[in-house]
Amino acid sequence: IGFAIARRLAEDGAHVVISSRKQQNVDRAVAALQGEGLSVTGTVCHVGKAEDRERLVATALEHCGGVDFLVCVAGVNPLVGSTLGASEQVWDKILDVNVKSPALLLSQLLPHMEKRGTGAVVLVSSMVAYVPIPKLGVYNTSKTALLGLCKSLAVELAPKGIRVNCLVPGIIKTEFSQVVRISFCSPAPAPRFGEPEECAGIVSFLCSPDASYITGENIVVAGYSP
Repeated sequence: IGFAIARRLAEDGAHVVISSRKQQNVDRAVAALQGEGLSVTGTVCHVGKAEDRERLVATALEHCGGVDFLVCVAGVNPLVGSTLGASEQVWDKILDVNVKSPALLLSQLLPHMEKRGTGAVVLVSSMVAYVPIPKLGVYNTSKTALLGLCKSLAVELAPKGIRVNCLVPGIIKTEFSQVVRISFCSPAPAPRFGEPEECAGIVSFLCSPDASYITGENIVVAGYSP
């Protein structure tokens, strides 16, 4: 999903700074998008680490001179099993990456976004926030928290001209969703799974002037309404 979003925003004319935990993923994505003639820079970033977030911000400022949009796609789920059987370490890892890191990264970018006068933030939750999947309890909880984070940040940042919305994908064709597809039967009327590009189109809209009066929305892209 993140790659499709990066491609779409670059096609829209943005200079996109992408990040991933692994250098090989960054290199592969940057090479592919630059090969299409798109303006893209990449850097390694584990969003759960403060020093990596600082490097990501510095890279964006160096190459772009400022920040107009932030799209937070990173997510982890190291556990398939009982919610109450999850260790504190598992809880910390999932909440650190899935919930805390978007807020902390935005706090570092906020002064630079304010200088632009307007800005847009898109968080990425999941349909499991509405329809929990058994044995993914901690992950379900983290994605539910993002719905509330979206609402809170939208109210807090509206006076600064910064909009905050949340993309809520259903089952999208990605490597991450492979295990979910096996165990989850979607109630969507459409007899198919979603494509990453269908999520990218929504993010493109939310970052555009056409969405200038939209903030605090959790927008479901799942083939049905929960």
